[in-house]
Amino acid sequence: GKPIGPQLASLEHHPHIVVGTPGRVLKHLQKKSLKLDGLKTLVLDEADRMLDMGFHEDIMRIIDKTPRQRQTLLFSATYPNKIKEISDAIQNSPVDVHVETLHEHNKIKQVFYEIQKGHRTKTLVSLLQHYRPESSLVFCNRRQQCQELANELRQQGFHALAMHGDLEQKERDQVLIQFANKSCSILIATDVAARGLHINDLQAVINFELSPDPELHIHRIGRTGRAGNEGLALSLFMAAEQYKVKAIKEYLKSPVQIEKTSSLKTRENFRLNPPMVTLCINGGRKEKVRAGDILGALTANTNLPGKKIGKIDISDNVSYVAVEYSIAKQALKILSEGKIKGRKFKVRKLR
Repeated sequence: GKPIGPQLASLEHHPHIVVGTPGRVLKHLQKKSLKLDGLKTLVLDEADRMLDMGFHEDIMRIIDKTPRQRQTLLFSATYPNKIKEISDAIQNSPVDVHVETLHEHNKIKQVFYEIQKGHRTKTLVSLLQHYRPESSLVFCNRRQQCQELANELRQQGFHALAMHGDLEQKERDQVLIQFANKSCSILIATDVAARGLHINDLQAVINFELSPDPELHIHRIGRTGRAGNEGLALSLFMAAEQYKVKAIKEYLKSPVQIEKTSSLKTRENFRLNPPMVTLCINGGRKEKVRAGDILGALTANTNLPGKKIGKIDISDNVSYVAVEYSIAKQALKILSEGKIKGRKFKVRKLR
């Protein structure tokens, strides 16, 4: 988490809106740096995710500190029984609002592959070699498996990163930046870690493991095939998991396409190399660094064309710039040896 000192200073100014995780809000309540006596509206955003992360007790302790007369808004991407139970406990005669998803399932090609025990990773590699998506979001059910799978794919030459609950916020930010700016082609995540993740032009969603919840499965694959684009949803299952495929089929009220892994055409030593590389600059908003300053440092008085410079992200203390793979070494040299806004900054390549 972030240091509590700056937050204590902000709370002294009596803000109208406070946003925080259950744990941090509870800590401020215990320190008496936050009082909820005059609270008018309580918002629980991504409530299902908070419950999945074990925050139920913290949430109820926070609610106990709020006035009985208040408005309570609860937002959730899915609506399992546990969400209904907490709604019944903290809301009076709530109004349910269901928002239709923005993606079209007829734009998503969904294929299931039955695999043999112990062939999961091998089949995943075959899928990547057969379909060759420029960007893939791979779902695992456990955080440990995410990291293990990412490590295994990297050993085989793929640029894969894992996103799960054990990552620090800085690490999570770097993973998301690399995936969004196309310097990482494969992101492996749990459902909890991927909640709220929106990536433009995501070409494929791969279920390394099927979710036991059909609604969650639909939520997973809905991250591809957006804004009129074609999407690809690929799922692996063993014979003992056929009941999960059946549940998805019944939820969709339509048949699903099941193929044999022998139909996959693979190419030996084929690897999906991302088109971009991310450079990390040890200077950000606090040093008054702007995107234009970084672009200028790379292209002014150099032979680097601006069209080879990709997305630039500026945070408080660090900046990130994506450059095409072909100019990565040259760009790193220019930024390391040159200056940005008249100052020298340490620069490194994210891996």
